[in-house]
Amino acid sequence: MTEIIAGVEIPETEAVAEATRLIQKMTSPLIYHHSRRVFVFGVIHARRIGLQPNPELLYLSAMFHDTGLLTPFSDVEQRFEVDGADHARKFMLDRGFPATAADVVWTAIALHTTPGIPGRMGPEIAITNFGVLTDVLGLGLDELDRVQVEEITDVHPRGDFKNEFLQAYVDGLKHRPETTNGTVNADVLEHFVPGFRRTTTVERIIGAPWPS
Repeated sequence: MTEIIAGVEIPETEAVAEATRLIQKMTSPLIYHHSRRVFVFGVIHARRIGLQPNPELLYLSAMFHDTGLLTPFSDVEQRFEVDGADHARKFMLDRGFPATAADVVWTAIALHTTPGIPGRMGPEIAITNFGVLTDVLGLGLDELDRVQVEEITDVHPRGDFKNEFLQAYVDGLKHRPETTNGTVNADVLEHFVPGFRRTTTVERIIGAPWPS
């Protein structure tokens, strides 16, 4: 039976079903529900502003976008967004997706916390970012129908999302604080981790190994 949430149909593909099971198993209920909300909010925004992302690629982008926050997948220390993007790409290539499709999902995930760039790119990339911004920061929430929003949060409840999500952020980044340089993630650690202070761009330029 087709699953529909607030008028949004969940894609019925083998990859979508497998990704759903995998994310439920490997992440917390917090991240699972957040990721599904990101997809549904994203589709609603896409309809409103006239974009037509590929539903399967958008779903995979939404479901994998925070996986690197809880479970690093790389052998090297890197941004959590890149961890999640790498994992999604491997998932897709292992299942026969073309590299071009995997690259779209990789980019959507890798850039989902980067301000100002995703919205100027392809629909899957732009809408993944828009869905994240709505669920985390409430951006565009006033443009959505309240009945739809209530249905979405009934199916995928927020609970104490703000506090629990911030804690998941800290838990996922505190062991690799240098990877937050130049990202919105740095101020999360600066707020919650005693003694952490990000190195500013001014300090990096002044400290560069050039005489002038």
